Amino acid sequence: MNPTILTLSPKQERSIAESTARLNIWSGAIRSGKTIASLLRWIIYVANAPRGGSLVVVGKTSDTIARNVFDPLMDPAITGPISRRILYTRGAPTANILGRRVEIISSNDARSENRLRGMTCAGAYVDEATLIEREFWDQLLARLSVRGASLFATTNPDAPNHWLKRQFLDRRHELDLRHWHFTLDDNTALDPAYVRALKAEYTGLWYKRFILGLWVMAEGAIYDMFDPDRHVVDELPPMERWLSVGVDYGTVNPLDAVLVGVSVPDKELQRRIYLASEFRYDSRKERRQLTDGEYADKLTNWLDNVPETYGPGTYGVRPEWLIVDPSAASFIQQLYRSGFAPTMGNNSVLDGIRTVSNLMAADHLRVHRSVSGFLDEVGSYAWDDKKAERGDDAPVKTDDHALDAVRYALHTTQAAWLPLLEPIAA
Repeated sequence: MNPTILTLSPKQERSIAESTARLNIWSGAIRSGKTIASLLRWIIYVANAPRGGSLVVVGKTSDTIARNVFDPLMDPAITGPISRRILYTRGAPTANILGRRVEIISSNDARSENRLRGMTCAGAYVDEATLIEREFWDQLLARLSVRGASLFATTNPDAPNHWLKRQFLDRRHELDLRHWHFTLDDNTALDPAYVRALKAEYTGLWYKRFILGLWVMAEGAIYDMFDPDRHVVDELPPMERWLSVGVDYGTVNPLDAVLVGVSVPDKELQRRIYLASEFRYDSRKERRQLTDGEYADKLTNWLDNVPETYGPGTYGVRPEWLIVDPSAASFIQQLYRSGFAPTMGNNSVLDGIRTVSNLMAADHLRVHRSVSGFLDEVGSYAWDDKKAERGDDAPVKTDDHALDAVRYALHTTQAAWLPLLEPIAA
């Protein structure tokens, strides 16, 4: 590898040189350099791996394996001329690294563990280890039976009671295991302005985990960065794009829909996301449940009558996306019959919460005072203490209908709005 292509930090170099144990784990902050160090070590290992067994790359999904593992490995700026000797097609079951066949296994759930049965492994690379099911991890370790076989894994931190920390990292002195902890500041190659921006975008739990790289428990209020004095507005600016409506579907529970827009640049040349209007129907309060067809009619009427959507005196809006609770299969079909083109919401709860949290912390989100369901729920939205004690991060599932609607609307459309929030050059 050409050392002029990639400059490594002292911690990266040390971790590469010292990762000679049976189990080698890099954990810590996002963009801290841990993944690059682990991947370079993996290449070195593959070049000298024991014969007589399979080499395996494991990740949560085929998409994350492609994005987190093979995109960097095949980037000449990272691996130099070696990148030409790494052959992989997204979604393929195998790859070729330095002439060695490598099995690609996505670990979507505990049943994926069956794919390892009967395999003899000479080496393994695991991406996002905390997302791997424990049964799969245990089976993978059992398959590393070739003399000299090693595992290399990388992960962001999770709850302190997570099995990876309690059963492995905390017991590293009892096991043949080496562990390196990275913080964001360990990556000296990052632009200082980018580091400052990233630190400003994360608060609370996310700051501790994704900036400091700490294994901390999710506890207390989830959106503790929400400030009514800063985030709530009485008037909406003109919208550059009416982006989406997020819908949390309920029959006995309330149905909640929130309209999201992206504003035109303000005097500081900054766009923001606005929660502009809300429709809510609570069958308990109304003492009448509605059919899917009636819900669709009410949504249509609400969107037709949202005021001043294109200036004073104008009414009605059809946003680019209608994002619906993915469990609401019958309602999604009704929306098609009613002339909408609904999209199933991305229901990755923790990722969605982090998306909304980052928008609040970065001062990119505003909420119109009329969006009362969201404002009523946001202050009491909290982590489930009992699940946290078991090592699971999950919110308490009560009074979260508008919050779920917003999460669907924002997290599912992140690729569309994220570029719009970049500061505009004066």
